[in-house]
Amino acid sequence: MPQLIFRGIPAEGIRAISIPLVEEMAAICQCGTDNFTLECLHVTAIFDGKYTDSYPVIDVWWFERGDDVRDKMAETIDRHVRSLGIPDLEISFRVGREDNFYMNGRRYGS
Repeated sequence: MPQLIFRGIPAEGIRAISIPLVEEMAAICQCGTDNFTLECLHVTAIFDGKYTDSYPVIDVWWFERGDDVRDKMAETIDRHVRSLGIPDLEISFRVGREDNFYMNGRRYGS
């Protein structure tokens, strides 16, 4: 955690920015780069009965780190993704509670 899930953004673009993006996010969160997971979902968007491009959306699943860290993360993600020529995007932070997170059947941190 954090896990970033990308929709409506080409996977090749995310691959191209992945190393500098993760390094910068790790510095902001004060954790190792191995804590981050980037996933690109391939979706089919439909509007008005026709196939259309998906709007670029990034969901960030993480343990809350406060407004300042969240703001810095959003700015960093936005800047790196926009460097791919994507003019508009949305970022949503989804907060997981550590007491509800399990690794290998064991509660996280226990």
